[in-house]
Amino acid sequence: MYSREQILEVLKKVKYPGKEDIVSLGMVEKAEHTAEGIVIVLKTDRHKDPVESSLKHACVKALKDSFGPDTVISSIEIKSPEPKVKVGPLDTGILPGVKNIVAIASGKGGVGKSTIAVNAAVALAKQGYSTGLLDADIFGPSAPKMFDTENERPYVRKEGDKELVIPVNKYGVKVLSVGYFVSQDNAVVWRGPMASNFLKQLLGQGDWGELDYLVVDLPPGTSDIHLTLVQEVGVTGAVIVSTPQKVALADAIKGISMFRNEKINVPVLGLVENMSWFTPAELPENKYYIFGKEGCKKLAEEMNVPLLGQIPVIQSICESGDSGSPVALQDDEIGKAFENLALELVAKTEERNRNQDPTRKVWVKQ
Repeated sequence: MYSREQILEVLKKVKYPGKEDIVSLGMVEKAEHTAEGIVIVLKTDRHKDPVESSLKHACVKALKDSFGPDTVISSIEIKSPEPKVKVGPLDTGILPGVKNIVAIASGKGGVGKSTIAVNAAVALAKQGYSTGLLDADIFGPSAPKMFDTENERPYVRKEGDKELVIPVNKYGVKVLSVGYFVSQDNAVVWRGPMASNFLKQLLGQGDWGELDYLVVDLPPGTSDIHLTLVQEVGVTGAVIVSTPQKVALADAIKGISMFRNEKINVPVLGLVENMSWFTPAELPENKYYIFGKEGCKKLAEEMNVPLLGQIPVIQSICESGDSGSPVALQDDEIGKAFENLALELVAKTEERNRNQDPTRKVWVKQ
């Protein structure tokens, strides 16, 4: 059997990304060789650390490289603190049970904003967070199709004098969308005030209950819907979605500027770069940057916002959206990409809540 000292010496080869080795960082709580095999317990100060999986793999590799490929590793456990989810919005008012409201926005259409919103919500639910998705893209609702719930119709229940709309529940996500209330074949032809009033209804009459995260899929651009949202609730933070293409990045800047406007003052949690590169199935090692390379990474640095993730162009993403089975449900590489995106979103939200005051609703003088 190997001693604790021998095991620790090997684990010094395992580096925490961007830092020292896990032994020097004091992350190794337990390292022993039992009759069943080597048992490792690590501790991290970050809830559901995105690098947990890679740390485990690195530990296994280091131990087998040093002690031999037949070395039995009984278990590797990573302990992390419970999430410190604070109530982000100060003036939740109509949504007292919702801890964090995250707006997913884009400067222009066609960048995959709804795909990011739906998969982020599913990934959050998959990680154990109580999650809702409000499809606020009133004129182009896509959540019903992407959740395979086009034929669903939300129920209404009475609570005193108030009628509450019960969201559709799919993949652990509570979903409401204008698409559940209009015919699939009819266009929504409403003036701005009608669309804004409908959004108010989905917010105020939705039976959302207790949620860690309410993800709001906003229409592309900047519109009445955006203003209605920030006037109705305190939005914890916004995420801007863009492709690396210059014309998309130019509009992404406008989206960031809108939320940073002193009258709106909603923190921008980060950027998500969609369609970052294309990798053909027959050439899995190749990356083709068909919309430009690392445009969002450069913009994130210029605008001083985090880059939350880069999502490649993969056929399965489109197919899963069309079939109503979000790719975030999968345990493959692209599913892992959305898992990491969700974890980064959680980390940035918690950081925002620790370091900034809760967001206030926007008050507009009548």
